Amino acid sequence: MALRNGVLVHGPTTWAAAVRLPDGSIKVAAERKRLIGNRVENPLLRGPARLLEAVAVLPALKRGLPEAKLPFEQPRIIGAMLASAVGVRVVRDTRLTPVAKELAAGLLALTPALLSLRGDDLAAYHGAEHISIGTYEHDEPRAREHERCGSPLIGPLLVTSAAANAVASAVPRQYRRPARAAASLGGLAAATELFGWMVRNPERPLARALAKPGHELQHRYATKEPTPEQVEVAEAALRACLALEAVSA
Repeated sequence: MALRNGVLVHGPTTWAAAVRLPDGSIKVAAERKRLIGNRVENPLLRGPARLLEAVAVLPALKRGLPEAKLPFEQPRIIGAMLASAVGVRVVRDTRLTPVAKELAAGLLALTPALLSLRGDDLAAYHGAEHISIGTYEHDEPRAREHERCGSPLIGPLLVTSAAANAVASAVPRQYRRPARAAASLGGLAAATELFGWMVRNPERPLARALAKPGHELQHRYATKEPTPEQVEVAEAALRACLALEAVSA
């Protein structure tokens, strides 16, 4: 995960983050995770569990490295989140077809995340994160795009969530709220399972076709070429994570 002033790296059982301080030095923090999502094997729950694992690290990150600047810690992004929530409610009250409503709502919900990538150094640190991890995994210099970035998950998630919520919108009104909650969980589970299949089968034509929009999003919008100093920060986070994983093994 890219920060506005550094990088957060997730390992199987640990996390580590590094940030560049105003004086030019690098500060690093690392801890073991309290919640391990990959221990969940149920296909319906393992995708949401891994997402919850990633989110659960953030409070520990802010305690251990208070200088870390999260992508959404900006007034304009908070404003965009509020506007997006209002927009989703407005769209769902229109006369569009259920599937069109849910696709539009999904796109609106992505707006704050896309907006956050246009400010500060976030996109560059995103690229630095991919370069450092890709170079380590493949033992050769890699580009700023990475096959396991969350960007390729967006397309499958929009489709599965839209389909599931369209079905939920057809249930009687008094049951619609719990139906939407179940649909969101099901859509997320289906999307993460599909994403996992894409990562495991990159040579398949369908996997390449599904991954292409996310790769283009990374290349054209979500990342930019980092400076050597930004790559240095990402490598510091990666080294700290690997060192703590080695101790934990």
